[in-house]
Amino acid sequence: MNGYIFPFTLAFTALSVVGALLRPASDLVNLALLASVALVSLGRIPTSWRSGLLAVLALTLTLLLRLNPGDKLAFYGLLGVLIACFLLPNLPTLVRVALGTAILFISVPIAGLTNSFLFELGIQIGIFAALALGLNVVVGQAGLLDLGFAAFFAIGAYTWGIFGSPQAAQFIEGFPAGGLPGNYLYLFMALAIITAAITGVLIGLPALRLRGDYLAIVTLGLGEVVRVLANNLDKPLNITNGPQGITPVNRPEVGFLTQFLQAIGAEQVYGKPIDSYITYAFFFYLLVLLVIGVVILVNIRLANSRFGRAWVAIREDEIAAKAMGIPLLPTKLLAFATGAAFSGIMGAIFAAKQTFVSPESFTLQASINILAFVILGGMGSIGGAVVGAAAVTVLNIGLLKDFSDLLNTWRQTGVTILGYNMANLPPQLNPAKYERLVFGLILILMMIFRPEGLIPEQRHRVEMQEARQEAKEGGSK
Repeated sequence: MNGYIFPFTLAFTALSVVGALLRPASDLVNLALLASVALVSLGRIPTSWRSGLLAVLALTLTLLLRLNPGDKLAFYGLLGVLIACFLLPNLPTLVRVALGTAILFISVPIAGLTNSFLFELGIQIGIFAALALGLNVVVGQAGLLDLGFAAFFAIGAYTWGIFGSPQAAQFIEGFPAGGLPGNYLYLFMALAIITAAITGVLIGLPALRLRGDYLAIVTLGLGEVVRVLANNLDKPLNITNGPQGITPVNRPEVGFLTQFLQAIGAEQVYGKPIDSYITYAFFFYLLVLLVIGVVILVNIRLANSRFGRAWVAIREDEIAAKAMGIPLLPTKLLAFATGAAFSGIMGAIFAAKQTFVSPESFTLQASINILAFVILGGMGSIGGAVVGAAAVTVLNIGLLKDFSDLLNTWRQTGVTILGYNMANLPPQLNPAKYERLVFGLILILMMIFRPEGLIPEQRHRVEMQEARQEAKEGGSK
């Protein structure tokens, strides 16, 4: 059977590409391209052919997005190619870099200039991926269950939100009435790293003397303390403006980016003069890409350093790690501070992007969502954290809402499916209203069929294989 996989994949991909060129507006063809991406990525085919087919699919999907920027299926296919080129083990480094650079800096911007939703989706994926990578250091590598991680995200957001808005003038005499200029964001991104890291150390000092469920409960409480403080520090001195939030938060100047887009003829792609909305969407997309690249690089270097090995040793057996001379509290505090720093810098970017900061963005649910990204992708896996964040973001922001819109269209037009008139479908059944239920079901299925995650860490993969083998041997006796 395996001998037929390669020719079938090659023929199916060729037909999908030809169909896309002949009928670029067909949803059926786009679904075939999505299936081709899956076959090329997962099928047993030669590495050279896999590289070439991924490049052809990426080019075809880019052309489809150029012709129809609202084609979300083509965008999801392009996202699949991007994930495949970075996570497949046997692809040459040159192919990974070339395909990744082309998709991130050419394909998505070309479509995003006419459909800013793609930029928005990319920004959200990048922010959540950085948060997941930060928590992955704490939970995945060091084995410390933290249920209050959104607190560090809030620290970073309020660090810029207070001083980059008129808020600081309410309690600092002589402070600029409109807040610091937006270009100070770059400085406050560094300050957010420092502030969040210090907060991580302060939270970790009393909490990290505990282990397991006790640590989870304490971090949950300390995380809620940060949110409650943000919600109540509006009196007697108005620092955070309480539950009303802080607005407007200043953004950096992006005139240079507008001039660059005009110089390369982007107005012809956009179809009208470049406005500030699309320029800021493009700016934050590039900024998040830059930061997430640095975060991934730091994660890789840390995982291969003596600190990363110490974290893994503590995760596997704390008593043995202590016996080998690893200082437990300083090593754990370093993990907390590192994860908090990643979260803090994205908090500052989030505040500038939204131009609004509110305690409602940093609830316990946000911390649980970030933890779910790590679990879904694979505990301790850098690629898994990124893929988990991307999968959940696309599911929540893209697929469920798109399916809801489709059902609403069918309901309004009275389409009949399997003898049932969709006009009678209750609006309460829209999938977008059940995103947490759907996500919960996915996590349950993952725990049953793939508990190590989508892209497990090598150590966890070996452990799960050994556990399955022992279970089979035990069942056969």
